[in-house]
Amino acid sequence: MTQLQATPLRTLALSRRRGAGAAARPMAGSVRCSAAARSYSITLLPGDGIGPEVVAVAKDVLSAAGSKEGVELRFKEMLMGGAALDAAGVPLPDETLAAARASDAILLGAIGGYKWDNNEKHLKPETGLLNIRAGLGVFANLRPATVLPQLVDASTLKKEVAEGVDIMVVRELTGGIYFGKPRGFGTNDKGEETGFNTEIYSVAEIDRIARVAFEVARKRGGKLCSVDKANVLEASMLWRKRVTAIASEFPDVELSHMYVDNAAMQLVRNPKQFDTIVTNNIFGDILSDEASMITGSIGMLPSASVGESGPGLFEPIHGSAPDIAGQDKANPLATILSAAMLLKYGLGVESAAKRIEAAVTETLDNGFRTGDIYSPGTTLVGCKRMGEEVLKALESQK
Repeated sequence: MTQLQATPLRTLALSRRRGAGAAARPMAGSVRCSAAARSYSITLLPGDGIGPEVVAVAKDVLSAAGSKEGVELRFKEMLMGGAALDAAGVPLPDETLAAARASDAILLGAIGGYKWDNNEKHLKPETGLLNIRAGLGVFANLRPATVLPQLVDASTLKKEVAEGVDIMVVRELTGGIYFGKPRGFGTNDKGEETGFNTEIYSVAEIDRIARVAFEVARKRGGKLCSVDKANVLEASMLWRKRVTAIASEFPDVELSHMYVDNAAMQLVRNPKQFDTIVTNNIFGDILSDEASMITGSIGMLPSASVGESGPGLFEPIHGSAPDIAGQDKANPLATILSAAMLLKYGLGVESAAKRIEAAVTETLDNGFRTGDIYSPGTTLVGCKRMGEEVLKALESQK
């Protein structure tokens, strides 16, 4: 599975390798337990819809991969999203955020559902997701979109367009229009109700995400495309100005700029032109989902949200899919691969992460498919069976 290279980003709380033959060791501040103890605490946030199903599968895979490498993983399950609303009246209980902050990494399933769609904003499951990102200080979201050879025919694009696509979207996660103020509802001079939000970025916010993106690009193909709307939006004008300034620190990385509407078009026209993309919160939300469909299914893609200190948040990029919840139809591979990113970049246990990635590849090679990636000639399985096949491949490894 192509994600990031082994060497971590200096600007993030990711794992750092000591040297040839040495065991991976977390950076100071990223993981608070002793690496020598090889014991880590993981907060599980199953959430809503298919979240509990895919997290249950990923938990078993995490435990098996850790055991293979002599790593003990201790799990604590907490409420978040609609499940927390039903049980505690809020989408992110204080005890959930406290447990997440005290752990070494967090694995999230999915949140939301039709049941809570008409709630007031502060009582929507999605508000819990925004609050935990802000509460953990995870400002950088890394979303790989890689077309695997086994699934190239599942892409909605022509094979010659999709084959070989390997993109990393670096999305700013804790600023922009989702968090900007002022925001709310009002009345215009005609007496009509209005809704308003503020797209705002500071120099510090842009500079830190830009440095992350340049580091990612440096470890990949050496090309970074910054996506904005600088022909219209002042926030984007500042974004382009600062990203261009930070580029001087990375002379080995080729920087280009693209307006977001053109980027959306180019992603389906010629996605292989992109290596690493950096963009703001709202554009990243949209473009990373678009990029995911090039791979054949949003159910295949993991993500990592990390900050300068503290634990990272790892989650599949798909939603809660309430229409198939409880039916054993969900694809757990995005969550399993998020677990691999958790091991590699959250805990520094790269060897265990590689075991998971290899097991997923073997499972796909063996022809097992959930409904979202099924094609004639392959074996249709449900969420649990897919997890069992990944475990079987994992346990057969030396």
